[in-house]
Amino acid sequence: MAGVNGCIKYSMFTFNFLFWLCGILILALSIWVRVGSDSQGILNSTDVGSSSHVAADILIAVGAIIMIMGFLGCCGAIKESRCMLLLFFIGLLLILLLQVAAGILGAVLKSESDRIINETLHDNTELLSTTGESAKQFQQAMAELQKEFKCCGLINGAADWGNNFQQHPKLCECLDMQRSCTTYNGTQVYKEPCISTIKDLLAKNFIIVIGVAFGLAVIEILGLVFSMVLYCQIGSK
Repeated sequence: MAGVNGCIKYSMFTFNFLFWLCGILILALSIWVRVGSDSQGILNSTDVGSSSHVAADILIAVGAIIMIMGFLGCCGAIKESRCMLLLFFIGLLLILLLQVAAGILGAVLKSESDRIINETLHDNTELLSTTGESAKQFQQAMAELQKEFKCCGLINGAADWGNNFQQHPKLCECLDMQRSCTTYNGTQVYKEPCISTIKDLLAKNFIIVIGVAFGLAVIEILGLVFSMVLYCQIGSK
């Protein structure tokens, strides 16, 4: 009977080693998106913040599973274990199907999520002008966002801060003559509100997630082909 093709065997091992590294990369990237997003503090106390955590949490789980699957595939290839290869194939197929389902669901719900984000940001404008303890975290996150991205307020510029602007007049102070500035209560402030910046940050993270998922799908399909070919070759020994 025919033996196992060495090229296929070691290609499978190399592939799964790279697959394992991809799992580490996805895990690290998803954790960064989960806790290191610049807009995280803005959405942290809202329903959108909770919803945005779900996608990152799913990617964290996927990254961890891929690391396990890569290890399983490496062992299956080196030891020529049909059981490990079959488990690898089934697990990889399930992950691929879940990714496809998540992609379809994300595309269907995209317009709805955009509407929810708009409504949430408009509602949260009131938090900038209040003095309660519950609003301080949001205001601090907004102050850091304004300083980093040279914008002011959420929707209506400096006016969103209400009376709080008098206590902190340097919140939106515009010192960069190359940027568009306007005068508010005798102070030069950034003219552009931060809503567009927040939307751009969310869109950037979404594109990162889509790019990772697409690249991962290609790798997974190759993994399915390699594992099944090797599985059949081991069975014909």
